[in-house]
Amino acid sequence: MDAQNKNQANKYSIIVPTYNERLNIGLIVYLIFKHLKDVDFEVIVVDDGSPDGTQDMVIQLQKVYGEDRILLRPRPKKLGLGTAYIHGMKHASGNFVVIMDADLSHHPKYLPKFISKQMETRADIVTGTRYVKGGGVHGWNLIRKLTSRGANVLAQTFLWPGVSDLTGSFRLYRKSVLEDIINCCVSKGYVFQMEMIVRASRKGYHIGEVPITFVDRVFGSSKLGGSEIVEYLKGLAYLLVTM
Repeated sequence: MDAQNKNQANKYSIIVPTYNERLNIGLIVYLIFKHLKDVDFEVIVVDDGSPDGTQDMVIQLQKVYGEDRILLRPRPKKLGLGTAYIHGMKHASGNFVVIMDADLSHHPKYLPKFISKQMETRADIVTGTRYVKGGGVHGWNLIRKLTSRGANVLAQTFLWPGVSDLTGSFRLYRKSVLEDIINCCVSKGYVFQMEMIVRASRKGYHIGEVPITFVDRVFGSSKLGGSEIVEYLKGLAYLLVTM
């Protein structure tokens, strides 16, 4: 079976957690459809009770693309990133799951590269990385770049995960692998992504990497603050002790 036929045999469930992403969700969905023209996929929007009308926008998108392609699976309030993925997986009909942000920092143009990488290497996970040749960051100030780079250096030093970008959240998983890993994770928020990839490495799953350029959000405000940095350090310490 050649790569094209394999691609046609697979279905990709793209889980997009949202909170106050009314200005971004329409564009991210348009770009997903633009770059995955010959791929079987669905977009699962997990909205945590956004007060800005994000859900209303998704309902309008369903009228354009169809309710079978755009699935709105809301929750009443913000309940954490990890549980958003679990909630989305309950409604996923694909054998592969993509997780990505709605704020346009993860450009859908990389999705075909993720899929190609998985098919070429038979990887269990394909993760986007900012920290190899061809990858990078656009729109961050020096402090944020140093914070992100420092977080990865700390994790690389103490955890030896075998991947170059632990804090990224743009990934493709075999659904069965994601289900296995996510059930082992205890972290919440931004530490969750690091725990996921470290546990995958410890379990011996094959992880592939695709260089990406992370672009800071154009609309809305970043949800990363001082409290998340403190939680990251606590999570790093927890993983160091328990793994």
